[in-house]
Amino acid sequence: MSVIERCCDYESLTAVWYASVRATHDFLTKEDMEYYRQRIPRDYMPHVELYAIRDWRGGWSSFIGISSGMIEMLFVHPEEMGRGHGSRLLRFAVEEKGLRKVDVNEQNKRALEFYQKHGFSVVGRDATDGEGKPYPILHMLKA
Repeated sequence: MSVIERCCDYESLTAVWYASVRATHDFLTKEDMEYYRQRIPRDYMPHVELYAIRDWRGGWSSFIGISSGMIEMLFVHPEEMGRGHGSRLLRFAVEEKGLRKVDVNEQNKRALEFYQKHGFSVVGRDATDGEGKPYPILHMLKA
């Protein structure tokens, strides 16, 4: 079983983020995807604790970012989806770090179902994301 490691390899994790988002966030415009791709390593990753899992080749396959008592990001490379990495990272955040809150893009039905499967429920909604872009955010809480 792969080990969850603390990680600060922003460039490699951004590549995982980009591949994951391309596979799961079909609601994002290409311009917004590029906008976030530039901001992720510069403006977001430095402000969260990052933990990651390596793939069988030794590269990063998935990661989670946590801060301020919540899960800020969780992404799995499409080649590694369905292998339990997301569930392992989420269990780590809940069981080891005591986190119970996460925000999810409303249009990302796969992520919504993933968190619901793990006991999270929607407790609120914002019409836009944190950047003011038209991507509604669901606030979720694990009981």
